[in-house]
Amino acid sequence: MDSDLYPSFRVLLVDDEPAWLRSLSLALESSAGITNVETCSDSRQVLELMAQQDFGLVLLDLTMPHVSGEELLTQIGERYPAVAVIVVSGLNQVGKVVTCMKLGAHDYYVKTDDEERIVCGVVRAIKHLELQREHKEMTQRFVSCELKHPEAFSAICTADRAMQAMFAYIEAVAKSPLPLLITGESGSGKELLAQATHRLSGCKGEMVAVNVAGLDDTVFADTLFGHLRGAFTGAEAVRRGMIEAAANGTLFLDEIGDLSIASQVKLLRLLQEGEYFPLGSDQPKRLKARVVVATHQNLEAKVAEGTFRRDLFYRLRAHHVEVPPLRERKGDIPYLLDLFLEEAAATLSKKKPTPPPGLVQLLSTYGFPGNVREFKAMVFDAVSTHKERMLSMESFVKSINASGGTVAERVPDQNPFASFEPLPTFANAAEYLLEEAMSRAGGNQTLAARLLGISQPSLWKRLKLTRR
Repeated sequence: MDSDLYPSFRVLLVDDEPAWLRSLSLALESSAGITNVETCSDSRQVLELMAQQDFGLVLLDLTMPHVSGEELLTQIGERYPAVAVIVVSGLNQVGKVVTCMKLGAHDYYVKTDDEERIVCGVVRAIKHLELQREHKEMTQRFVSCELKHPEAFSAICTADRAMQAMFAYIEAVAKSPLPLLITGESGSGKELLAQATHRLSGCKGEMVAVNVAGLDDTVFADTLFGHLRGAFTGAEAVRRGMIEAAANGTLFLDEIGDLSIASQVKLLRLLQEGEYFPLGSDQPKRLKARVVVATHQNLEAKVAEGTFRRDLFYRLRAHHVEVPPLRERKGDIPYLLDLFLEEAAATLSKKKPTPPPGLVQLLSTYGFPGNVREFKAMVFDAVSTHKERMLSMESFVKSINASGGTVAERVPDQNPFASFEPLPTFANAAEYLLEEAMSRAGGNQTLAARLLGISQPSLWKRLKLTRR
């Protein structure tokens, strides 16, 4: 199937008047970008065509020679219950409408209706069918717990079940024309997921990434929509916008939470109408790209504050994934460590070093506020300075201490005993601290001593005292 066609399933127009078929086909394409259309002027060929191709929607006339529309409506309902049928007839009779709806028609229009009304009805039917197909696809994915194309996620190293479930969801909605919102902390891999979505979409065009943070309204419009020559002072040549560059591909808008209200209005209109105007032009162009957006911010909180439009928020989150931070998938740390050691060694033209015992336990105690990006930088820094076969742990300890401790959620300068009533004794406080350090270190006394900032012999003595 040509990915340039819309929708992903075929739309069949059936009428014994070829002129009407041509007119309706042109209206669907020009007004709604519906191009995956086939026409049939002989009602006897309809069922044969449907047996050969994936039709999701049929527009059907009632009064035709050979096989009537009502008879075809009945046969389609029996053989292809998942196919929606819209009746477009010259008969404006209440009885016919009731009969067709009882036979399973999705909708009923009269040929004398305004053309725009018929086109809008077709668009609504297509959106409804797309949602049905996506729901069915997602259900099958989650039941089977298997990915059809795991290679699309090869750039993301994980064995985490939550991440695998997210991959299954993305695979299920990748071909949807509706926007995908990817949220998660900085450095968690949102752009990698956008790239995976693009690969799975089957789109022939490229993925064009635009970081919208810091763009004022004018620059945002010019970047996305482009401009004509003379549109404003200094516009000496035509500029193609990023939307046009992403035609038949994916437009990835990163840091969408930083967009100004004025720019949010422009983006909302783009998504609602499916068209845009280059600066200086009065001729609209159609949006032909899948839109994927990402942010590290809490958009729901911004909506509540009034800094992000509620209607745009719900438009963007037609599909939504939340990328878990690295501290919530610590089982991935050994795999990521091995991957980054290999990448760093290859990049720096060194032999892959052996990680020291206890390094994984040390890293597991750290909250990684910068997530996977921070972890990768930490490993590259350690490999760049190592000289022996065994990688030094000091570089990692230094990085963790420089970031402010082992827990990302740590509140600076807050006394941890402030809420205690009554206060614990020195002996009890020391015992609790030792237990927590040993727990985080997985029973490794050397690592626990590092976490507490004392020597291993000193830790051993304190443990001996508390265990008497």
